[in-house]
Amino acid sequence: MDLFEHASQEATRARAPLAVRMRPRSLEEFEGQEKILGPGTMLRRAIIKDQLQSLILYGPPGTGKTALAAVIANMTQSYFVRLNAVMATVKDIRTVVEDAKERLRLYGQGTKLFLDEIHRFNKAQQDALLPFVEEGLLVLIGATTENPFFTINQALLSRSRVVQLEPLSVESIVRILERALRDEARGLGHYRVSITEAELRFLAEAAGGDARVALSALDLAVQVVEPNEAGQQVIDRELLNEALQTRMVSYDRAGDGHYDLASCLIKSIRGSEPQAALYWLARMLVGGEDLRFIARRLVISAAEDVGLADPQGLIIANAAAQAAERVGMPEARIILAEAVIYLAMAPKSNSAYLGISRAWETAENTGSVQPPRHLRDTHYPGSADLGHGIGYQYPHDFPNHWVEQQYLPDELKQAIFYSPSTQGSEASMARLWTARKQGEGD
Repeated sequence: MDLFEHASQEATRARAPLAVRMRPRSLEEFEGQEKILGPGTMLRRAIIKDQLQSLILYGPPGTGKTALAAVIANMTQSYFVRLNAVMATVKDIRTVVEDAKERLRLYGQGTKLFLDEIHRFNKAQQDALLPFVEEGLLVLIGATTENPFFTINQALLSRSRVVQLEPLSVESIVRILERALRDEARGLGHYRVSITEAELRFLAEAAGGDARVALSALDLAVQVVEPNEAGQQVIDRELLNEALQTRMVSYDRAGDGHYDLASCLIKSIRGSEPQAALYWLARMLVGGEDLRFIARRLVISAAEDVGLADPQGLIIANAAAQAAERVGMPEARIILAEAVIYLAMAPKSNSAYLGISRAWETAENTGSVQPPRHLRDTHYPGSADLGHGIGYQYPHDFPNHWVEQQYLPDELKQAIFYSPSTQGSEASMARLWTARKQGEGD
């Protein structure tokens, strides 16, 4: 590298965003992710000993995936190559592979490939990596914000370890911000910034676990604020709000968050927790979720979780689905909220869900079992000659409109699929059903 190239790289680094400049250079500088990188953890020991196997780093934006890759690059004896799957092609992979083979042959040096946004690679591109990861020519470090079990080939996953990074805690982000304010070489230490602990914490909380958001907002605030008479650049709440603009809602309608939040909503309804159910509904709506998706989930929950304990729940959920689609946002949020609260507060029974599940499994395994002859169709001439309908007893001709007769095939006549719960309306229905069979009611 000549003097001009060195100067060019330094200039580029100086113009880089604060979040890039403040990436940790060692494990000691790395904030958060104690579960996977804390003292004594397997990943930390593997990085320190330079014995890393292929990894898939999975987590939300700003949680340290790229930063961890940079730390690994600083600590490894292997040659480190970085590609972004948005722009990289199979040809780029072939080039990396050929260079890795030559490097290993000439110098005995291994190669680590950091592939950012690996979920952007299609199946063919991922397959191109597979043989070289399998034989150990490349140690792959993939980074993704998408659930790798949905977006990465099973074959590649089986040869890699999936490491999940969590959103950073407020305390971790505060420490990152404080380091940026102190660091004169890479951070904002050469500015005379005045900011209170309360404002730093506000910024960390507003970042929603994303260190990049917090650093970018702080950087912008420092760059635009004018020094006061004492030469200090005072960062207050109003300025931070401007720098943050609209706070990001962590939600991806097409990705993992889409299903995670839907799961939280349904499980809160199932657990009869209207406060939590309303919160998850709001998160989905603020994130721009399709009203029809939410409505469908509510209709399913009404049948699966509320069920016959309150059959009105299905009527309300279905009405809410139709009304929400007709009205649209923002008013549709009120309609959906009413349905969510009703379903969360309603008594619960999953007897219909369990009943059809048992019957479904039995039906799959007994598809060739013949129906009882007395229940078979009799609308055509000659059916009686086949014995169809003979012996059938019409229930309305008997007291309580019920008569004992066999409705299941002989092979299944003792089967029990539906067991009524003792919750809400279902308990009353079950009592009436039992009484009718015993001849105690009309």
